[in-house]
Amino acid sequence: MKMLCVDDEPLMLIMLEKAVREAAPDADISAFRYQEDLLEEAKKNGCDVAFLDIHMRGMNGVELAKELKAVNPKMNIIFVTGFSEYTGDAMKLHASGYIMKPVTAEEVKRELSDLRFPIAPKKDALLRVQCFGNFDVFLPNGEHMHFERSRSKEIFAYLVHKCGSSCTIKEIAAALFEDEMYDQKQLNYMQQLTHSLMKSLRAVGAEATVVKSFNSLAVNPDLLDCDYYRFKELDAGAVNSYENEYMSQYYWADFFI
Repeated sequence: MKMLCVDDEPLMLIMLEKAVREAAPDADISAFRYQEDLLEEAKKNGCDVAFLDIHMRGMNGVELAKELKAVNPKMNIIFVTGFSEYTGDAMKLHASGYIMKPVTAEEVKRELSDLRFPIAPKKDALLRVQCFGNFDVFLPNGEHMHFERSRSKEIFAYLVHKCGSSCTIKEIAAALFEDEMYDQKQLNYMQQLTHSLMKSLRAVGAEATVVKSFNSLAVNPDLLDCDYYRFKELDAGAVNSYENEYMSQYYWADFFI
């Protein structure tokens, strides 16, 4: 979990960082005196939880929170202040928490235990999908998912790549087989691959991850715990896990945000 702290008063920043480190010793924690530095770090490397002093010179905490929410709407914002008059504005931003100074580790722990956007794998996900590096799919218990055919797995990869957009069978065939003619023979082969894909998903209780309609397929992103989707939301763990490799085994897989 990546956490960022900001307070323009050096002593208060030291106290805040100390409390956060005591409350979450295993977290990746960075502290900043300047709002712009924290914002730059969040844009570059993501952030799961931001502790923001509200009463700062220049850009105050509420204004900074608005900038951070534009970067990642699901970032957890915890306001820290000695002033109560900002409570209304802070809550309008759907903050995760609100701590009055002086900050203690106990208060930080309490707020972290009840985050608005919990930092944990999706509980309702039927499959965990890895796009960074080689594409792979895992069951909730961590086991690799078995696909009867490698091309069926590639179809699933392409659907994940399209992030829930509906894809026609012809479009998928064009991606997988590039310049080959789309004729009746290829259509029959694509139907076989699709049938094999759905059979593999059905065998592990994950058939609902693919939505079928007339001559088209799409994944249901809500049922997948996917590093690429987390990256798009600037989840800090996913951002840090990306090492310039995306679905490496597929030539058609261009990384895009």
